[in-house]
Amino acid sequence: MTDYADLTRFIVEKMVSTPEAVNVRALPHGRTTIIEVGVADGDIGKLIGKGGRNIDAVRAVVRAAGLRGHERVQVEVAEPR
Repeated sequence: MTDYADLTRFIVEKMVSTPEAVNVRALPHGRTTIIEVGVADGDIGKLIGKGGRNIDAVRAVVRAAGLRGHERVQVEVAEPR
């Protein structure tokens, strides 16, 4: 389960201006693992991308990694604080 969180952290840290502010949590939710990603307020636009393209790409990569292990994995953006 933490492998998906590590993969997500690795990808997101390369996308944002302040990688030290990236916060990734793996939350088991029934048969699905939810990966919650939080970034600095100034980086939320970079994470989501124009039309949601960046976050969709992150979700596709992590979902594909989960399919290799026959697991369901979802990536969600954490609510800004």
